[in-house]
Amino acid sequence: MINANRRLLSALLGSLSLAGLPVLAQPTWPGKPIRLVIPFPGGFTDNLGRLVGQKMGESLGQPLVIEQRPGGSGQIAASEVLRSPADGYTLFMIHIGTHAINQHLLPKLSYDATKDFIPVTELARVPNLLVATPTLPVRSVQDLVALAKAKPGSLFYASPGNGSSGHLAGELFKSLAGVDIVHVPYKGASESLQDLLTGRVHIMFDSLAQGGPQARAAKVQGLAVTSTQRHSSFPEFPTMAESGFPGWNTGPWFGLAVKSGTPDEIVRRLQIEAARALATPSVRERLAALGATPGGSTPEEFAGFIKNESERWGKLVREVPIKPE
Repeated sequence: MINANRRLLSALLGSLSLAGLPVLAQPTWPGKPIRLVIPFPGGFTDNLGRLVGQKMGESLGQPLVIEQRPGGSGQIAASEVLRSPADGYTLFMIHIGTHAINQHLLPKLSYDATKDFIPVTELARVPNLLVATPTLPVRSVQDLVALAKAKPGSLFYASPGNGSSGHLAGELFKSLAGVDIVHVPYKGASESLQDLLTGRVHIMFDSLAQGGPQARAAKVQGLAVTSTQRHSSFPEFPTMAESGFPGWNTGPWFGLAVKSGTPDEIVRRLQIEAARALATPSVRERLAALGATPGGSTPEEFAGFIKNESERWGKLVREVPIKPE
């Protein structure tokens, strides 16, 4: 009788396995800390990863350990994720540059954004804020355009790196305004901001999350937001449309991805936990204060959004045209 019961139990477990029940496929996940690889240290990318990662870690029962891998417009971080097993223990903080711009701008990209990664969920969107170093004699976008036209090639604009939203916004500004300004790419938002504060570079399309508080503290000059409407958290800044650029709408978005081949049940669990973290009042309040809109989309929704963004920015890269530095 005991042997018969064992055979029956074995057959039952086998049938459940064939049915693909996720609990049986990954009975102990997560059984150890999870890495969150961030391509751009400092600034909003880093802050968002730590904010959401802490909440997800509390819910999952395992910490999300932040691992900074800057360089190569996100390629170094992407390569680190792809060297890791597809087991859900390595997450990639992706954004507009890594997954909607790089493939159109960088001719020898070391990864395929569509084939190599599975989108998990969008975490947040935040508009850019065009900021200027305090010593620059401008008080508006119109002033900036006039100065750039009067001194072609003498103004430098910073970005967190080639292929970032700040880079493309700068190139779009050059094209629409008809000005000659020089791009200076950095390895992250914090580094570019430091040189802006000291006047080594003159302007940048910073994230509203980072640039807004700096402008309110009078450390930089806030000239215009890149959203279609003024932001409720920073209503003092006019839009680029109000400043002479009708229809302007740019800004970074951020999300989580995992290596392709990661079990679907783990992807779903990660999305659920991220959405739960983004729904907590403390996280929402913090994001609102930074000018960000929280996400929480399903993997399918996020994949569709990335596809549309890639098509949009690819069109801009071809039409301007924008060349890699």
